[in-house]
Amino acid sequence: MSIHVVGGGLAGSEAAWQLAERGHDVVIHEMRGVRGTAAHRTQKLGELVCSNTFKSTEPSNAHGLLKAEMRTLGSLILACADDARVPGGSALTVDREIFSQGVHDRIHAHPRITVSRDEVTELPEVGIIATGPLTSDAFAERIRTRLGVESLAFYDAIAPVVSLESINQDVVFRASRWGKETMEGASEEGAYLNCAFSKDEYEAFIDALTTADQFTAHEFDSVPYFEGCMPVEEMARRGRESLRFGPMRPIGLQDPRSSSRPHAVVQLRQEDRAGRMWNLVGFQTRLRIPEQARVFRMIPGLADAEFLRFGSIHRNSYVNAPAALSPHLALRDAPTTLFAGQITGVEGYTESSATGLLAGINLSRMVRGEEPVVPPPTTMMGALYRYLREADPKHFQPMNANFGLLDDLEGVPAKVLKDKTKKRELFAERGLSVMQAWRDEHGLAAVASLA
Repeated sequence: MSIHVVGGGLAGSEAAWQLAERGHDVVIHEMRGVRGTAAHRTQKLGELVCSNTFKSTEPSNAHGLLKAEMRTLGSLILACADDARVPGGSALTVDREIFSQGVHDRIHAHPRITVSRDEVTELPEVGIIATGPLTSDAFAERIRTRLGVESLAFYDAIAPVVSLESINQDVVFRASRWGKETMEGASEEGAYLNCAFSKDEYEAFIDALTTADQFTAHEFDSVPYFEGCMPVEEMARRGRESLRFGPMRPIGLQDPRSSSRPHAVVQLRQEDRAGRMWNLVGFQTRLRIPEQARVFRMIPGLADAEFLRFGSIHRNSYVNAPAALSPHLALRDAPTTLFAGQITGVEGYTESSATGLLAGINLSRMVRGEEPVVPPPTTMMGALYRYLREADPKHFQPMNANFGLLDDLEGVPAKVLKDKTKKRELFAERGLSVMQAWRDEHGLAAVASLA
């Protein structure tokens, strides 16, 4: 019997790998090649359509803890990300082309996995739905009909990418906040290129940004944005200082030319291994393309910027998980039809991959007659699953990994908990220890080919 995984993104690829490594024959159904999406550029499995970073690798960071937990279970996605890593400080930043090629090649090379290029319109009886936020209209409608509840939706925005050779190196400077973000292969001066603003430059930029022409439609104005992907122009409209306390905050940076902190800063993050492509950090946008070129070239150092990718906006769909799904993210009346990835209501590459990993493990267990399992909420993975189970269905919104989801620490003196750094370290120590014990209890050791 073949198990069907619908969607060849991060969650679908991770789920298929976990199933195949546990001895199951798997068919991945990927519609790209038959039908495209509003955001994908290639037909490769595991293509990244937004940022090229999986965020922090530090265990004392919520995203870092989730990665550490996933590594104990043998994550394919993190293994491919490690192979494609580029300088990005403590963040797991990747060359998106090398990364997706790595996922694509490993999936196609697995003897138990078949990739089928077709658009699925029916839910599999034994399978995993990991179609992501860009689920086709036909399949999304079938999901809505099957669940009996309305899926929610929001719009996600993508930041522009510029070429290195078009950046004025006499104007930008290389540094990371507080000088902490370095890694092997990166400049000792830091992992980011920084564009420093004077007060007058910042004020002129805000004026241009908030009055620029943007794509508009009734739907854009009626569906809420996920806060983590708020278009930069929308953020600027919240107040003239919003960006200085957001993606343009100058905290922890010093312009070497003036030996002082800039009024505001735009940071550029490396996109590819060769360092030829740089992403405008936090500058997701729905501005029209001519307006992006005009306004973003006002950024110091980008007057002659060559845009390799303009920002864009696309529809993201997700299921109202607490209203419609079981604790292991399956149909409540069909426990072997599971959901994974952003369609479940998690937000972020790592979070999506984590749900694919656990979906693959659980479907393997159920096919073999065992019960599905979910990690304890003292782990980051378990806490995310609890949120998807217990959140208020009337106000359900996508969620990133964060320490606020975890159970409180017990038996720790109050004075210790006042130290935020120490508190996070204790969360991380507990989470990883609990995950390792849970893994061993259920015999879920990392698969041999990735261990």
